[in-house]
Amino acid sequence: QVQLVESGGGLVQAGGSLRLSCAASGIMFSINAVGWYRQAPGKQRELVAAISLGGVTNYADSVKGRFTISRDNAKNTLYLQMNSLKPEDTAVYYCNARRPNSAYVGQFNEYWGQGTQVTVSS
Repeated sequence: QVQLVESGGGLVQAGGSLRLSCAASGIMFSINAVGWYRQAPGKQRELVAAISLGGVTNYADSVKGRFTISRDNAKNTLYLQMNSLKPEDTAVYYCNARRPNSAYVGQFNEYWGQGTQVTVSS
């Protein structure tokens, strides 16, 4: 079974940094689309950062220049380095992976971790 486990969240002051990790089992980050999402209370879940199969990265405008997504294929782990954190970054952060369904052409399965809380104080 696919399992994604996030870690590294916590409480930090504005301007500080955190490094989130997502350890995966049952799915290979190296050959699948992966990314980070976040959700604040009462708000929709939004894409924060993603990395393609070829290693091309994409970021939400609100985090460009501050966050960096990366993966360690040997460890099958996804990372999100967050610098210059702002109170607006406060949310639960989720690891996401998407892969084709081998039984149905054109269908994809998505997997989510349990989330890790990031709180940035002003």
